[in-house]
Amino acid sequence: MNNTFDSHPPLSRRLALSEVPPEGLDVDIRATPLECAALAQHNALPAVHSLQAELRARRRGDRLEIEGELRARLRQTCVTTLEEFDSELIEPIQMRFAPPPEEAPRGRRRHEEVTEITLDEDPPDPLIGGVVDLGAVVSEFFTLALDPYPRKPGANFVEPQPGDGAQAVSPFAALGRLKPRREA
Repeated sequence: MNNTFDSHPPLSRRLALSEVPPEGLDVDIRATPLECAALAQHNALPAVHSLQAELRARRRGDRLEIEGELRARLRQTCVTTLEEFDSELIEPIQMRFAPPPEEAPRGRRRHEEVTEITLDEDPPDPLIGGVVDLGAVVSEFFTLALDPYPRKPGANFVEPQPGDGAQAVSPFAALGRLKPRREA
């Protein structure tokens, strides 16, 4: 995943690999009202009421595995009625991080470890300087989980039918009226 935002992510919680004990670490991220406002602005939403992510970080040598779930309450705009409505988002989070080859320990670069990756599996994301920004990860999962065409529950689009009192008008009818008439 690409963790780039305009200047900085709307939510930031850095975790160093060295902070994760061998038994793992539970991380609870709760967005502040200011961070919720930044997430709403970043995603062109009327509001993000709350966002929480409960994550489990596990260390695997020089690699880091993150899994958990994010929950958010937000306000969206219906694409059918243009009315705002509140909704809840629940999204699982699962990511793996590994140092880029240029940061791998020297002994490991010399005797490269062969890791088999299937086509169904994404390669690990880069663990730059042994640190990952879990807030940026949560922000990205939040953005990707948003419905690009949200509909208010019960909202249905009803296409006007011919004979509903509306005359079918060609989109070119106005242009036809502008055309100079030739005198016969």
